[in-house]
Amino acid sequence: MGGDRVSEQQRWDLESLYAGGSESPAFRHFLDDLETNVTAFSMVMQNTPGAMQSPDMGLKAVILTMQDLSKRLREAGAFVSCLTAQNVHDAGAKALQARVNRIRSTFTSALALLDERMRQAGEPSMEEILADPELAPVAFAVRERVERSKRRLPAEQERLIAKLSADGYVAWGELYDAIVGRMAAEIEMEGRKEKVSMGQLANRMTQASQRDRDRLFDVWEAAWAGEADLLADALNHLAGFRLQTYEARGWHSVLEEPLEMNRMSRETLEAMWDAVVRNQERLIVYFTAKARLLGVDQLSFQDVEAPLALGAKRRAISFDEARRFIVDQFAAFSPDMAAFANACFERRWIEAEDRPGKRPGGFCTSFPVHGESRIFVTFSGTPGNVATLAHEIGHAYHQHVMRDLPYLATQYAMNVAETASTFAEALVSDAAIRSAADDRERLELLNDKLQRAAAMLMNIHARFLFETRFYEERKRGYVGVERLNELMIEAQREAYRGSLRRYHPHFWASKLHFYITGTPFYNFPYTFGFLFSTGIQAAASAEPGDFARRYVELLRDTGRMRVEDLARQHLGADLTKPDFWQAAIDFSLRDLDAFVELANRLA
Repeated sequence: MGGDRVSEQQRWDLESLYAGGSESPAFRHFLDDLETNVTAFSMVMQNTPGAMQSPDMGLKAVILTMQDLSKRLREAGAFVSCLTAQNVHDAGAKALQARVNRIRSTFTSALALLDERMRQAGEPSMEEILADPELAPVAFAVRERVERSKRRLPAEQERLIAKLSADGYVAWGELYDAIVGRMAAEIEMEGRKEKVSMGQLANRMTQASQRDRDRLFDVWEAAWAGEADLLADALNHLAGFRLQTYEARGWHSVLEEPLEMNRMSRETLEAMWDAVVRNQERLIVYFTAKARLLGVDQLSFQDVEAPLALGAKRRAISFDEARRFIVDQFAAFSPDMAAFANACFERRWIEAEDRPGKRPGGFCTSFPVHGESRIFVTFSGTPGNVATLAHEIGHAYHQHVMRDLPYLATQYAMNVAETASTFAEALVSDAAIRSAADDRERLELLNDKLQRAAAMLMNIHARFLFETRFYEERKRGYVGVERLNELMIEAQREAYRGSLRRYHPHFWASKLHFYITGTPFYNFPYTFGFLFSTGIQAAASAEPGDFARRYVELLRDTGRMRVEDLARQHLGADLTKPDFWQAAIDFSLRDLDAFVELANRLA
């Protein structure tokens, strides 16, 4: 009975949103209405402006309708993503996903016509429209749409791209999900054989002993190698579609779209990576000390995120303990943030059960129509799981503080999306270090923190290097499995400064982020968010009393400013210069010496 209660606490409540799962009558009715309205919107956009009573008033009405449909489409996508994540074998959810994609394709096609109409209206007319009290709060987002449309193809061609993407570009991303969803591996742990999903295998590998971890990593690599041909097809064709689209638009750099989507300049990106590269070697002393604790001469890829071998087996943290700890640490910074986190647990917004059939990884998604969020993780009782849980609750808090803003004003970019989550994770991680029971526990927790820094400064950089080089080669033709493996190993060796004994050649296959169609180059935003939030954490430590209020103000502006303006207004920082990034890296590595000293004492 107690086990059932615990399981229930760790399963999210989707029924209060749309009862019935993938067979939900309420959700199908919601989709029916959405599809009808999107179709009507598309028909309106294909008419001439003269069909409206007044071009100006008509354009205002169209913009408000676009905002409403965007909000509802986001709701639909969120529900389907929850269904497919909780059960990768749910055929009904996959059918719903296909339907949502078709509706989105129709809507995206209509938006191309809206963009063209706003562009043709001219700046004086648009500024007059945006001065309207109903539109003024979303003026930044509308102006941004107009400016972006100037760099795109004529509306009819953009509409054709949108239509073709449903069964082309987007479909390749869905194929990846389908392949991963059917994957499983058989492992043996402590004399017992077990069939596990890839998400479970990743968790087992992280928690295993050194000998078992090497063996499980062989299983992991073999599993991805077994699907490599199909996954290489998916990656190549996804990239091919993207490159053909860029070429048609006259975009010469594959970074043009992701930088614009992240409201970020090339100068800022280069300043960030330059600082990262200058500081990567500082982490090698951490790797050397960790290798000694693990009893190996040199770390391998799978060891970087491993717990330390300190003798006694680490006790599993219960879900209730994780809840109390997260809420308590949030409370030390902001009572409002703590109350919100507690509500996430109480209202069962979190799917955390460790069971087969779930998608790997974690995420937080918002339901803007309901004004709620849902969080997806697989919780097995490790400190890393607690940090991930805090991370995803940070995402939900970000959405929570923007709940009263118009939907278009809440659309923050991917790079600042990682700000609140990484900040929340840091609050919990630093508190755990301070409250450690002894030196061994403190060393374990310092390891957890530094391995996250290594992920952001090395692993993510390797992803960026791989992806930029892959796209350059893809311009010349299909890139096969062997070459993909070579590119990945080269990128990992460079980013990790040759410090590892063994690398992960099939990382390009195992990492979902390379296949996400909605967000190209889903890599550098993580490092940006990590360092940006570290800069915020440094500011918070300098003025703990008043910073919680300023923090909320910064989060609320993330959907209505470019990142350089956001940093300048709320932090007084220039992101195009190295100073901010160097200070953030220094703050993130401030526990490096303490780790090495403790490691030398306990090794």
